[in-house]
This record gives sequence, C-alpha cells and structure tokens, in this order.
Amino acid sequence: MSFATTKVRQKLRELAALPPGEPVPSPCNSVCRMTQSTGLCEGCLRTMDEIAAWSRMDDAARRVVWDRLAARAGVAAAQEKR
Repeated sequence: MSFATTKVRQKLRELAALPPGEPVPSPCNSVCRMTQSTGLCEGCLRTMDEIAAWSRMDDAARRVVWDRLAARAGVAAAQEKR
C-alpha cells in the first residue's frame, strides 16, 4: 500500500473518531509533491484546487474532500493489489 493511501486511511479513522463540533483536520502529511500523471498530491491525494481552497472551506466542504480522498485511497489500494 502506498504512503498516501496508508496515511489517508489512518487520518480517516481519526476523523471518524472526532467528537461532534471539532474542526475537520487537514489531510496534509507534509509530502507536498504533485504526481503529474494523476494530478494528485503524493502525500494526501488532494488535487491542487482542493489544496488551494482548503483554508477557505467550511467543515462541511472539508468533509466532502475527505469523502473524495476515501474513494481515491480505495481506488489506489485496489490498483496496488493488481
């Protein structure tokens, strides 16, 4: 499993355990390199647009991004198994 997939899945578990009302954390892992072929960050699986908009998003929008990351992590894990 790739670093990003592992870290995103770990942070998703942390997100699920957050008490109600807690701010939604950033998925950033301080590995900030964009993969040209996918357009995704190697560390957190976000797009450049998602990264740039993160600080202006409310928690509902951030959770939408997390849902996308969960899907991307699942796809990446499935591709790695092939």
